[in-house]
Amino acid sequence: MRARELNITIPQLTTEVTQEFHQNMQYLGCQPPNIEPKATMHIDVMIMIIEKLLELKHAYITDNHVYFDISTSLNYTSLSNRNLSELIDGVRKVNNLSKKQPQDFVLWKPADSNEEISASFDSPWGRGRPGWHIECSAMSYKYLGENFDIHGGGADLIFPHHTNEMAQSLCAFPNSRFAKYWVHNGFLTVNGEKMSKSLNNFFTVKDFIEKKIPGDIIRLFLISSHYHKPLDYNNKVLEDATKTINYWYRALEGLDMNHIAKVQPTDEFLSSLLDDLNTPLAIKLINDYAKLIFTTQDVEDKYSYASWLLACSNFIGLMTKSPKDWFQSLTNDEYINQLIEERRQAKLQKNWQLADQIRDNLLKDGIKLEDKEDGSVIWKKI
Repeated sequence: MRARELNITIPQLTTEVTQEFHQNMQYLGCQPPNIEPKATMHIDVMIMIIEKLLELKHAYITDNHVYFDISTSLNYTSLSNRNLSELIDGVRKVNNLSKKQPQDFVLWKPADSNEEISASFDSPWGRGRPGWHIECSAMSYKYLGENFDIHGGGADLIFPHHTNEMAQSLCAFPNSRFAKYWVHNGFLTVNGEKMSKSLNNFFTVKDFIEKKIPGDIIRLFLISSHYHKPLDYNNKVLEDATKTINYWYRALEGLDMNHIAKVQPTDEFLSSLLDDLNTPLAIKLINDYAKLIFTTQDVEDKYSYASWLLACSNFIGLMTKSPKDWFQSLTNDEYINQLIEERRQAKLQKNWQLADQIRDNLLKDGIKLEDKEDGSVIWKKI
């Protein structure tokens, strides 16, 4: 449908979307995956699994569709922990009359007469296309086998997608346990409301890129809450993320980056991540290392804490620039005003060292601050 709206082919659309996705991931500091499979390249594996399900009586053919029979799946609701009758509202009502039970889901469907040829494929059941869930089962089997460790996704995918994916995989491969651990992330809200175009509070990574907000700041914001909890976006959390990462970089200013030893992340930091990816605790620990750099007077200790700070922050994809490069990338009016506010807060907390450091570093960047008698601060470029 989207390809028709843009008057381009489906391959053109998928190429453009994939390129934008790669740009977004690079901006957020995500490492590229080892394998990035495409569903359309694995139709043969999907057909193989569907044939196995038919052979083992876990699927049936009716009304030119192939359906999965959920009554043959043991512990079908184990992942969602919901009553089967409660799940009826969540199923699609298409072709319900031809199904054995409403919750049965499609494995293969016939092509529409007006469907673009590239959107359908040949199969033993005629030309058509796979259902939504079988695609993931096929690709996980192809590259990870019948059993693997971790399966992730949004909390909204628990039912029906992950429930159905697990059911068909376990039935197709009877000796399989499929995924050992399931990792579901919470929802992203905006100022306490669900992100929605109708509420005009919908934004994408591309919007942050256009606003020239560094990807490290967005990355830090996204991991500031535990992954399974809801995460609310608002101006304050973005400011907090900016202040935090600026604080870390400020701790390294004045140190010779070449003299900071390359070490492994600390045991306490790694333990926080091994505890169900406790990123809030990991961030706190990095902040503690920065604080130790500011408070210790021993130069050797400063460099030890700096090595811990860099090793741990780098481990989660942060602080990959030098302090100089980082702050030079942020020299705009909004950023300068933010630093002035950070300096004001430092003075209120009687942290004179940090307040002076912010002033001196701005001066190095050609920004002079003037403190007024009424407590206000003005700045000018020199």
